Amino acid sequence: MTTCRYTIATMILGRKDKKPTLASGDDMPREFVLSRDKGLASQPKDFQWVQTNIPCQFACPARTDIPGYLDAIANGDFEAAYRINLRDNVFPAVLGRVCTRPCEPVCRHGREGLGEPVAICFSKRSSSDFLKRNDPVVLDRVFADTGKSVGVIGGGAAGLAAARELQLWGHRVSVYEKHEKAGGLMTFGIPAFRLPRDVVEREVEQVRLTGVDIQCGVEVGKDIQLTDLLAKHNAVVIACGTLRPNMPDLPGVELSGVSHGLSFLREVNVAGTATVGNSVLVVGGGFTAVDCARAAKRLGAEKVGVMYRRSEEEMYINQNEIAAMKDEGITFEPLVSPVEFSGEDSRLTAVKFVRTRLGEPDTSGRRRPEPIPGSEFGVSADTVLLATGQVQDFSWVDQVTGDAILDGGLLKTGSEAATGHERIFVAGDASTGAGSLIEAIGHAKVCAGKVDAFLMGQNRRAEVVDISDAGDKGRDRKMDLIPRQHMPEISVAERTLTAEVETGFGELAAREEAKRCYLCHYKFEIDNELCIYCDRCLKVKPVEGCIVKVASLEYDDKDRITGYKQSSGTRDYNMLFIDQDQCIRCGACVEVCPVECISVQKVSFKMIPTCS
Repeated sequence: MTTCRYTIATMILGRKDKKPTLASGDDMPREFVLSRDKGLASQPKDFQWVQTNIPCQFACPARTDIPGYLDAIANGDFEAAYRINLRDNVFPAVLGRVCTRPCEPVCRHGREGLGEPVAICFSKRSSSDFLKRNDPVVLDRVFADTGKSVGVIGGGAAGLAAARELQLWGHRVSVYEKHEKAGGLMTFGIPAFRLPRDVVEREVEQVRLTGVDIQCGVEVGKDIQLTDLLAKHNAVVIACGTLRPNMPDLPGVELSGVSHGLSFLREVNVAGTATVGNSVLVVGGGFTAVDCARAAKRLGAEKVGVMYRRSEEEMYINQNEIAAMKDEGITFEPLVSPVEFSGEDSRLTAVKFVRTRLGEPDTSGRRRPEPIPGSEFGVSADTVLLATGQVQDFSWVDQVTGDAILDGGLLKTGSEAATGHERIFVAGDASTGAGSLIEAIGHAKVCAGKVDAFLMGQNRRAEVVDISDAGDKGRDRKMDLIPRQHMPEISVAERTLTAEVETGFGELAAREEAKRCYLCHYKFEIDNELCIYCDRCLKVKPVEGCIVKVASLEYDDKDRITGYKQSSGTRDYNMLFIDQDQCIRCGACVEVCPVECISVQKVSFKMIPTCS
């Protein structure tokens, strides 16, 4: 039977090398996973495909084209990789060092039995490290001048990201930053041994060179009022972050020697030093906590310990940061929480802790720490640094044209970026509360889109799926065997306040790591009108379930494929189906197919201008 079907198919095709031809337009047969064979598509099934198959991009708040830049790095085109990142997340070299990496846990290479996730963050850094020139990289404008003006309050990651987007979209943008330098936590919060200052300065300068007017030393609410900005600009974006320390309401918190971690890091980053004493305790479990501990150790503290109320597994931090902290002689004690600070002559001498256990999950899904009665214990300390978060502070906001925009909170209910005043918008942590740099940048891009639509009376950009021929599929099974590359570091003895610990991949290691990417934006699909059911692809499939014999496909009311009914035998074996979520893009099926019924295409999620 198989031989007969092969002979008939060959006769119909005429030549074995004839390529399958699919229908064009938004009228592809229902069993195909996309709405059209090539070009721009925007049907629900098209967006379903990219969201399912490119999980790293959709885990990234800035929607960075991760497969696109990893493919460029694998081919040695670091400039293209940097430009992709610059377009999507504004600060590639910064994020290549300090991003929280929401993309890596969802990397399909890290699934059970498939190895470790691709080092996406470190690869982003390499796109900057191996640029052939040191000149600033400045993107071209998307739209011509609009004659509209926008004021942005705050020169941190969110403010600068929103400003650059709006400037590229043709508006005149001014940033008002109260500190002496722009950069926000990139400049004043993250230690130089994790993020060198010249890296920040270069990428802030690239924002300025797009035409953004960055005015430092201008504090809104003091040097200029919000009402003044509204009189001067067509719209105002509040992106002042979360700079008010969240201090716990505990006895003795006012003692000398007890301070907030963010204040401590700012002092270290501005003055290059701080007084810490011999024994330092850091309370918290995030990046700020670990940064405080590592900085205190570099400042000469003999004993530094991090005390955290949850378990190590629940720390909001990368494992390599925890490992670096421990390598540097910093102790870590989980499941403890402070209950009292005590001292003599208004000076801290000790902290009382209570042991905790993890209870039921809270609204964020993290288990709540619960105190264990009778488990209190004391620890002596010269300094306590409270890395207990920070909150928004809008005390500087004046009444705006009679509208109390703070009534019930700054954000307008149900909106991502709007306020009670139609010309005032909020971006980043000022809107969402304290979060990561990449979250702030992603939210700022959303905010910029809202501002642009308000100013222009229409949405000038649209999300689309771009479908094109793939040409060479770009990878093979040997690449799956490449181990995750190790990030080189300087020795513990060399680690100072300003010496960067991680030194970056070498060029060869960077390209090898990028080759590990499955290139999930490649789509492999069987045209069952051409398939002869020889089952050769089934014999070479590397993952159980990547190619399946199917009786029928299941659809939702928007024509998206939601599943399939597997064939139980020859009587209901109606088609072969590539489960896109299981496919690892190895190309083995394409190589063995005798009639070339498996197409390979490149499918990318993009944001495009919809008008000139």
